Parts: sequence; structure tokens; C-alpha cells
Amino acid sequence: MNGIAHAGEADQPVVFVIDDDASVRDALEDLLGSVGLEPKTFATCQDFLRQARGEGPCCLVLDIRMPGMSGLEFQTQLANSDLACPVIFITAHGDVQMCARAMKAGAIDFLTKPFRDQDLLDAIQRAIQIDRVRRQEAAIVARLRGLYAALNEGEREVMKLVVAGRLNKQIATELGLSEITVKVRRGQVMRKMDAQSLPDLVRLAEKLGAFLA
Repeated sequence: MNGIAHAGEADQPVVFVIDDDASVRDALEDLLGSVGLEPKTFATCQDFLRQARGEGPCCLVLDIRMPGMSGLEFQTQLANSDLACPVIFITAHGDVQMCARAMKAGAIDFLTKPFRDQDLLDAIQRAIQIDRVRRQEAAIVARLRGLYAALNEGEREVMKLVVAGRLNKQIATELGLSEITVKVRRGQVMRKMDAQSLPDLVRLAEKLGAFLA
């Protein structure tokens, strides 16, 4: 069931499955469909990369051993790209070393075939929730970056010092400005950043993180 998610399906979770065994793909497609999840299956990692992906929450059920790129290698590639998607490994040939490597790299779970359907479904639900939260946080940060981009250079200078705990008088001295100018810029910062209070502004700055530096 390969395909492209439409814009109206942005909030519909998608479970991607990559496994070179057609019988496994078919079985997982049936299982996921039976509980209302949308599966998109692929025989290889390359097939997955060639397909467009939806914008909603997702997870990836990934076989370890496949022709060409292995699941572990693909996990590394995903981590170094903008294709963020929580990974659940399934394998008939797993060992402790593989499991440790996969989990250390951030896998949600590592299931050995044959596994219980419910174990996989539980792992998928955890992965989708993790991805949903990540996407919500990313959307918040993207909005904050847009607000911050609307500040002029002087307002950004004042904001950095305000969130660092400087008083208006200290900021004025450090930037060579009058206190009135600092107060005006500080008010503009609060308005443009949609901050209701100083603690609120500090929290927003923490979300911006390195972008603010």
C-alpha cells in the first residue's frame, strides 16, 4: 500500500514498513489496517527514499537484514538527514550486539521474529506519540523563529540581555543607550515575541536555544 499522503491527512499517523519479505509486508499491512493504522510498505530502503512522505506523525518498522543497505545502516542515514522518524526494528536474526547498537542509536524497540502482534502495536503507539510530540515542539520552535526574525538588530540585542537577567539600566550602559530607548525596545520585544511576562520571554528564549545565540 505505497502512496503519497494528501494534505488533508496531515494528522493521520502513518506506519512505514521496510522488509524484503513480501509475506511479512502483507501480514503487517493486514495487522495495521485491522486497528485503523495506515501502513505504507516497501521492499527496500531505497524504495522508501524514493517515495514522498506525509507530514503527519509516523514511525518506521524496519527489518535488520536486507539486501543492499541494512536496517542499522539505514537508521544511521536517517539520523544524519531531515527524515526524522522513530524506528522499531524487527528481525529473525538479531543478537545482543545488534540490539544494543540499535537502541543506543535511538530505536524505540527491537523485536525478534516471531513476535506478538500486541508487542509491535504497543511499540508503534509509543513511537507515534513520540513523533507527534516532536512535531508539535518543532512547530512551536518554527513559529518562535519567525517571531524572532521579525525583531530588528537593536531589539535582538536587548532581548538577549533581558533574558540573561540584566536590568534596564545595565542594558543601557552595556549598549550605550538611554534607559528610555531600552524600555521602548524591551516593550517591542515583548509584543513581537507575544510574551506576556519576563518569565514567559525567558521560556521562549530557551525554546529558541542555539538559534538565539
